[in-house]
Amino acid sequence: MRKLILIIVVGLAFGALLGQLMMSVPGYWLVRVGDTSYQTTFWFGLVLLLGAFVVLHFLLRLLMRLSRPVSRLKGWSSRSRNRSAMRRTVRGLVALAEGRWKRAEKSLVKAADDSSTPLVNYLSAALAAHYQGRYEQADTLLKRAHLSTEGADTAVGMMQAQLMLDRQQYEEALAILTRLDRHLPNHPQVLKQLKQVYISISDWDGLRRLMPRLGAQQLISREERDQLELQAYRELIAQQTREGGEIEQVRTLWADMPDHLRSNVDLVVLYAEALVRGNEQAMAERLLRQALKEHWDSRLVLRYGLLDVEAARQLVVAEKWLQERPNDPDLLLTLGRLSLRNAYWGKAQEYFESSHRQRPSGVVCAELARLYASLGEHNKSQLYYRQSVDLLDKSLPSLPQPTEPEDRLSRSKRKAS
Repeated sequence: MRKLILIIVVGLAFGALLGQLMMSVPGYWLVRVGDTSYQTTFWFGLVLLLGAFVVLHFLLRLLMRLSRPVSRLKGWSSRSRNRSAMRRTVRGLVALAEGRWKRAEKSLVKAADDSSTPLVNYLSAALAAHYQGRYEQADTLLKRAHLSTEGADTAVGMMQAQLMLDRQQYEEALAILTRLDRHLPNHPQVLKQLKQVYISISDWDGLRRLMPRLGAQQLISREERDQLELQAYRELIAQQTREGGEIEQVRTLWADMPDHLRSNVDLVVLYAEALVRGNEQAMAERLLRQALKEHWDSRLVLRYGLLDVEAARQLVVAEKWLQERPNDPDLLLTLGRLSLRNAYWGKAQEYFESSHRQRPSGVVCAELARLYASLGEHNKSQLYYRQSVDLLDKSLPSLPQPTEPEDRLSRSKRKAS
């Protein structure tokens, strides 16, 4: 209400001012055309002139609109097609989410040309074709997606890599992801797909080099990272050991290994095996001795007793361990073997028998059988050989066995008759 009153007051004031101007500023317009002349007051002529200008302006705008009916029709048609394409795109995406691949592909491809987002249409249609097993059609749609939108290399590349992974075409996926990684280092999705490819093709070296980048981007949990790093280094060391690789390569792997993995027993044993194969038994002895000082484990103790280094010094070290673990059967077995290496036959016999008393095992019995056979005590040797076989037999899985020879012979005769 206040605004209306204000407008009325301003209008009255403006009208009064205009009336005052018309009275104080007299004048006229004179227009002569040939013998005819037209005369009017200045203010009336001014009003006529403004009115003519307004009318002329609207006429010109009307003429311009009427002169472009085709372009206006095209614009209307384009907007209509775009709205229709948007509806088809939505229907196609809904069908894709529902797993109706054929309907999704048809709707998305049909709407792609008129869609404002053709990249989305073609990528989604390629996914639908892939799920139908129409791999060539999917590749064709990916090419059309690449051509449809400038700067779509990354999106198309990652979609293509994912489809290759689903098809188990890991080498092709790796080539695509390597190219993407060069242009987009530390891209989260590229790093995740690289991890999947490396695991699938058992590229353990690539996986271990990828782990720090995955961790920096927080794309992997601590537990998964520890598990994958352990698997990667275990496989790499085992591979170098099997293939007789250079010991320097194994040393480099061990040096690059995260600190917490160097205390892992499996890796320590594998590294020791690699050092032994590389004629670095002295280094393997130091490695196992230091590992046992930090973490006592039977696997480390048994491997320590099989080293071919200074047997006398090893025996002294192991006997110091025995003071802390007098009833450890694996340590007693190791001491027996070290005693054999030092030609202490009686001490070896005592250690083996002590180990056997603590925990009878086929390995200890076999060692005793071999030792007694070498000492000429064949009865004892045969006794321990039988015990060794019995203990090993108990560890075998329960499987059907043939019956006595007489039963088999009589059964075969019955069959023949």
